[in-house]
Amino acid sequence: MPQPTPVLPTGTTKMQNEAQNLLEVISKSVGILRKSDKKVAETILADPSTATRMKLAELSEKAGVSEPTVVRFCNAIGCSGFQDMKIRLAGSLAFGMPSAHSVIQEDDGLGTVVSKIFDFNLSSLDWVRSKLDVDAVEAAVNALLNAKSIHFVGFGASSIVALDAQQKFPLFGVQCLATTDFHQMLIAAAMMGEGDILVAISNSGTTREIAQCAKLAQDRGALTIGLTGKEGPVSRYCTINLLVDTLENTDLYTPTISRVAALVVVDILSTYVALRRSPDHRQKIADMKRVLSEIRSAGFV
Repeated sequence: MPQPTPVLPTGTTKMQNEAQNLLEVISKSVGILRKSDKKVAETILADPSTATRMKLAELSEKAGVSEPTVVRFCNAIGCSGFQDMKIRLAGSLAFGMPSAHSVIQEDDGLGTVVSKIFDFNLSSLDWVRSKLDVDAVEAAVNALLNAKSIHFVGFGASSIVALDAQQKFPLFGVQCLATTDFHQMLIAAAMMGEGDILVAISNSGTTREIAQCAKLAQDRGALTIGLTGKEGPVSRYCTINLLVDTLENTDLYTPTISRVAALVVVDILSTYVALRRSPDHRQKIADMKRVLSEIRSAGFV
């Protein structure tokens, strides 16, 4: 009997899949699996630790499907069989990848929801850290250090990241703006030139308007930096790309972890830019923070 074609996340080859965290593969595949295979995926994601100790018959009973369906699921996610799936699943757990948002059940109590969301976010950040390209981060820092001006652009949840960056980077004596209106983005991008930087933020990596702004700024001679969750049209028009890949399920839930991860990367950029500035500049920042602290702690006169 011919084996089913692996149902892997878009753009993923079987060889790349074998090098990935299996829980990531399962989580990203849930939306494209057959209905019966999806039951197996959700059973594993709900309690992956227990799944590594189950026999084939036990997992099929727990998922409410036949044993051949479990085997088919294993093949669909790129595993050679049930035992191979359990071995790779155990390896994923050793890394610490948790359940995804999609396995939160309607009958979960508040305590369970709190635990699942905290575990998911903490371990997902660890996953982002393991995949972040440090060389790309360094290239971005070097560019930001020499920028005449920096413009952050983003829509929706990404606009929050852009506005957060706008609070940090003016500390370095560089003109810095964040824009969330498309017309204003186009105007700013059209006026850019050599020495200016546009930072294009898009979790999906496919936001058409952000890609258009990046292309326009690049055509005008500005350097473009992409801060995206996936490669796509936005990264195509960016000179430096920072990929912040998370396992967010955005069909039902607000993309909290993608936003948190992007904010952390902005923190990394701003912190290292500060460290690379001159001692005199760092002293100015320290003096500014001292003044703010004194004002906040002072009583009313």
